[in-house]
Amino acid sequence: MDYKKSKAPVNTVTHNLMDLCDETGNIYESVAIIAKRANQISVQIKEDLSKKLAEFASYNDSLEEVFENREQIEISRYYEKLPKPTLLATQEFIEGKVYYRDPTRDAQPAEA
Repeated sequence: MDYKKSKAPVNTVTHNLMDLCDETGNIYESVAIIAKRANQISVQIKEDLSKKLAEFASYNDSLEEVFENREQIEISRYYEKLPKPTLLATQEFIEGKVYYRDPTRDAQPAEA
């Protein structure tokens, strides 16, 4: 997923609950799916940010020397301005881009 090009809003948006439960038929199931996807997105964003900031890491033994790198600050600001993972996950769910399955519904009872 390219969260950088997402159409998700940066600020909180109120959604109609009935629109969220259209696909699953249960609002709680929809919220659980969105929450799990938001966790996945959060981990992905954190890994990307950590990789980019690791390039600037200096491994000095001295705690007194703290270097402020302009590029590092700009990268951090960029990631702070991205939509939050919950907003990204909600937008994906509304657009139908989230794959989910319920194993209890998938299992068909054996006929005798």
